[in-house]
Amino acid sequence: MTEVAFHFNATEKIHYACRLLRKAMNASAKVVVMGPQDMLTALDAALWTFSNTAFVPHCMADAPSQVLRNSPVVLLTTETLPADLPHHHVLLNLGHTLVPGYETFEKVIEVVTLDDQDKVQARARWKHYADRGYPLVRHDLSQKAAA
Repeated sequence: MTEVAFHFNATEKIHYACRLLRKAMNASAKVVVMGPQDMLTALDAALWTFSNTAFVPHCMADAPSQVLRNSPVVLLTTETLPADLPHHHVLLNLGHTLVPGYETFEKVIEVVTLDDQDKVQARARWKHYADRGYPLVRHDLSQKAAA
């Protein structure tokens, strides 16, 4: 069954996603990132510049199939998952709604900021997953920042 992890209290989604994707890549995880076009455009740019010593290989979902197969991170803006995705290891949701087809992934990560509207939408997603019996893991990022 898909494990669902909520990362609450992120100060900013793009920077946090970069750090998370670097960590996933170092662990040899393959990640599909879904979110609005403007956010993924910003993430694409940030992945090229956020660290002087680490590069996270990535591509957009419309890249040629060979590039998709070899990229540990695929950025996807559509609201539904294409049938030909090369991997279903981790789904990172940067959007505000459930991703149809999330259950085909081993793990789903939901990133939630301090924004009140983002929290309200995240609670609805949490309830959806909980009502269906998915194992939920909660990571409070404000506690990590204080440590």
